[in-house]
Amino acid sequence: MKTQQMFTDIEYGRRKRISRRLREMTDKDIAAIAETVSQFCEGALQAEKGFCAAASTEEIAGQGYILTPGRYVGIAEDAGDGEPFGEKMTRLSAELSGLFVESHKLEKEIKKRLGAIGWKV
Repeated sequence: MKTQQMFTDIEYGRRKRISRRLREMTDKDIAAIAETVSQFCEGALQAEKGFCAAASTEEIAGQGYILTPGRYVGIAEDAGDGEPFGEKMTRLSAELSGLFVESHKLEKEIKKRLGAIGWKV
């Protein structure tokens, strides 16, 4: 029989952010953790990337007995915004180019106005 250890990572994404440093677990978070523990105890745990996973002693040994949950749980897939990367980069690059043009116009205008009152920039 292989010994399994359960790992959960609730650091990000599941807790309500109170401030930059403080996050609060909601009743929903606690229920999800309790359900995960129950599934693990019943031998029915379904790994959820970024949240929970079970690892054998051999897997843990393969990681140098490092017990950081992220090594076993992984990182949840980002749902993204649905816009394909290439299209998004094309759109954002064009927008940035336009902003650069506007920036140069404003820079020239500021220099002109400061020059008119005797300040050289």
